[in-house]
This record gives sequence, C-alpha cells and structure tokens, in this order.
Amino acid sequence: MASFLSGTFQIKKECLACRGAAAVFNMSYFGKFYLVGLDARKAADWLFSADVSRPPGSTVYTCMLNHRGGTESDLTVSRLAPGLQASALAPAFEGDGYYLAVGGAVAQHNWSHVSTVLQDQKFRCQLIDSSEDLGLISIQGPASRAILQEVLDADLSDEAFPFSTHKLVRASGHLVRAMRLSFVGELGWELHVPKPACVAVYRAVMAAGTKHGLVNAGYRAIDSLSIEKGYRHWHADLRPDDSPLEAGLAFTCKLKSAVPFLGREALEKQRAEGLRRRLVCFTVDEKVPMFGLEAIWRNGQVVGHVRRADFGFAVDKTLAYGYIRDPSGQSVSLDFVKSGDYALERMGVAYPARAHLKSPFDPDNKRVKGIY
Repeated sequence: MASFLSGTFQIKKECLACRGAAAVFNMSYFGKFYLVGLDARKAADWLFSADVSRPPGSTVYTCMLNHRGGTESDLTVSRLAPGLQASALAPAFEGDGYYLAVGGAVAQHNWSHVSTVLQDQKFRCQLIDSSEDLGLISIQGPASRAILQEVLDADLSDEAFPFSTHKLVRASGHLVRAMRLSFVGELGWELHVPKPACVAVYRAVMAAGTKHGLVNAGYRAIDSLSIEKGYRHWHADLRPDDSPLEAGLAFTCKLKSAVPFLGREALEKQRAEGLRRRLVCFTVDEKVPMFGLEAIWRNGQVVGHVRRADFGFAVDKTLAYGYIRDPSGQSVSLDFVKSGDYALERMGVAYPARAHLKSPFDPDNKRVKGIY
C-alpha cells in the first residue's frame, strides 16, 4: 500500500504542520445566518438541542433535530448582544440574537429546516442570510495564539478569551468577529471577516505566521484532522436518521433541563429503552485506504458498516467510524462495544481493527485548551 500514502504527501504535510505549528483554513464557504427578534430566544430553545441561552459572547456547539430525534444539523450558535446600529458583523435588532455558522455544503438544508420550524411554530423573529457578506478563515495549531496576538488587538490568554467564546476585535485595523473554536482538535480561532477586508486580514495573518511555520491547508487535511480527533461530519457520521445519543453527542442535548426542544420526546424514549446502535471509532494498524461502506465484523458476525474513513497522520493509522448493532437485537452497551473482536472488510479482505470509546488522538481534550 506504499502508493496509497505516497499520493497523500501534501495532505500529510498540512496535517502535521497543523499539529506541530499552525495552519490556516479558508472556511468562507460556510453558511452564516442571524436569528434575531422578539421570539428569537424561544425559537433557539426549541430549535437547538443544546442550551444556547447563555450570555452574549458565548458560542455553543449544538445539533438541530427532527421530531424523530434524528439529526438535521450540527453547527455552532453564538449569542449576540442587542444593538440598534447595523454593521457587517451584526444586524440591528431588538430582543435576542444568535449567529449561526453551518457547513457550506448543507447551508441550504439548514436554512430550510430553520425556516420551516419558525413558520410552523409562528415565532416572531427573522432569519437573515449573510453567507456571501462574510469570509471565514480558521487559524489552528499550537502556534495560533502567538500568530494572532500579533494581528488582533485583543488579549488571547485563556483568562481573557476562553474556549467557546467570541468577540468583536480588530485584525490589522479591520473589525472582525473572532471565535475560539476548533474543528481539528487544536488551539485555534476562527475569524469571521466582512468581505471587503478578507484579503487584507488573510495577508496580515500569513505575514505574522511566517516565522511560526504557518501553512495554508485544505479540506482533505480538515477531513483527516477531524476524523483523527473524533469530530463528526453531518451527512456521513450524522444523518437525519441518526440521533445524537447514538452518535456520542449526548453532551449537546439539554436533557437535564426542563426546557422542551424539537426531538426531545424521541430522545427520552430512546434513552429509556436503550440504544439499538452506537457510533464507534476503529483504527486499523495496516496502512490500507478505506473510504466508507466497508463491513464491520464483530466476533465473526457483521454488525454494521463504515460511514466515514480516512488516514490519521498523527496517529499513523487508518481511522473509520461506523454504527454497530447487536445481532441479537438487544441494546448496544459500552461493554458490548469493548468486548468484541473486530475486523473491517475491504474488497473481500478483513483487516483486524481496534474499537475506541474515545478519540485515539488527545482523548483528554487538552490541546483545544492550549495544553501541549
């Protein structure tokens, strides 16, 4: 399989640069929506599985569900402070406001889902599409703070700028919205930039990053880095027939609160009855390419198929994610997952695989906190 990895040299270079120094990703294709108005908080409580009614300046990773408890989207939702003065980074609004950042390939799906729910529930609020008005670059890696501290007029320390928060700051003189988030499992920030300032801000970031080893990186690198960290991709790991409980995303669901949300009853029923399937991470020591749809064998029986696979360059293994079931029809417990002997079948050949309950890369989530 030497030819398989020899063709991934550029991807490997970008991934290892992100893990060891820093990489910049152009995420401008993301959908960027504002949900604002008198009923925006009621709408957010109903739409989003997580509790997003936090103080302005907070950012929350959440799902949106359907009435069956299936996942229609995963996204980030940032609470905004109300204001009567519109700008490129926030509309004028009264009441409550939220900024939604969603994967660009599914932006229209998200827009349609939110619009339908707002109409059905008769919430008095607006959904505003600013996708074409804002660029988005993401600077990720252990050197990201040092780089951006030269570009932004804000204190980027953990105390001043914690993970999962956002602020309006100036980047090389241009007003931008900075968010401390990561889709690759590293210390990093996203910069949401008004379109006229995009090139200037990007050039300032690259100039500051030269001495820190900053590189441009692409979507194949994001795919590899995110699967290595165990982050989900909607349409692959998550679909409208997958619940967040099955996908290991129970932390995105405000089930400990009494707040109703779309899909809650289905999740409570599923939790009470036990999960009939679970999303599991597998690693394969042999360096073979896998792409999805490979059969998952457990103790000599097929228990599912791979939804998504890629090569992880930091762990130096093929990684795969797939939902598994118990052939006996019983619920799938964590003990069931841990006790099996697994193999992934690729083109008729079964390769021994190891199941993981946590991401094999940085399972304690230290790196996103800046702990290296």
